[in-house]
Amino acid sequence: FNHLCFLFQQKYGDVFTVYLGLAIREALVDQAEAFSGRAKIAVVDPNVQGYGKGLRATGRGQGIRMGMGIGEGEDFGMGKRSVEERIQEEAQCLVEELRKSQGALQDPIIYFHSITANIICSIVFGKRFDYRDPELLRLLELFLQLFVLISSLSSQLFDLYPSFLKYVSGLHRQIYKNLQEINVFTGRSVEKHRETLNPNAPRDFIDCYLLRMEKDKSDPQSQFDHRNLITSVLSLFFAGTETTSTTFRYGFLLMLKYPHIAGASDPSAGPE
Repeated sequence: FNHLCFLFQQKYGDVFTVYLGLAIREALVDQAEAFSGRAKIAVVDPNVQGYGKGLRATGRGQGIRMGMGIGEGEDFGMGKRSVEERIQEEAQCLVEELRKSQGALQDPIIYFHSITANIICSIVFGKRFDYRDPELLRLLELFLQLFVLISSLSSQLFDLYPSFLKYVSGLHRQIYKNLQEINVFTGRSVEKHRETLNPNAPRDFIDCYLLRMEKDKSDPQSQFDHRNLITSVLSLFFAGTETTSTTFRYGFLLMLKYPHIAGASDPSAGPE
């Protein structure tokens, strides 16, 4: 490194600036459309087959769906009920649920999973579920199973040799069943949205997507179709449920371990 600096000094003088990361910036910012694709996850590819924007997405389709999420998708977030309001509503519901326990010991994990899933449900489906609702509990069960199965050694081996292992009985078949059940649930919700859709008052992500599908139906290159909608909803749950709830759990653990930090961040949260 010293020799390199000496060479630069000989060429550019005693004062010079070295810019690092220009190639990375050019790839990820200036040429984001070309470099923003993600490699497929072999164990879930039989379900998604290149659709959606989170589990696997490349090229023009991803750009269109991302544009919808940032553009028209903001309509339901910045309209009558913002995403912030949905989060505040869920936080209030959680507080009320904890009050019902009257100080009894509680396992917070199920609550953290429920609140993150409920916020996504509110944005995607336009409604939240009670924490004991069978449909919500079943969705959480399916997703938690998926995260465990996809992280397993068996799934990692499947990603290495999918063309051979797909013919062998294994965890990949349970992953397929779980994803199919989630897609069926989403499909039923989409059909209900079609029946009650009001073009002048979109309620949630599905409504916005359906309106965009109708708008682009004459475009043969449009990526807005039913299959992409189903898989995009699946991607939203994958992207937000486990990651956010895990962050909540670690934050909760740290505040319990260091109560003086919790008190410093919010005096009302500190020990009495």
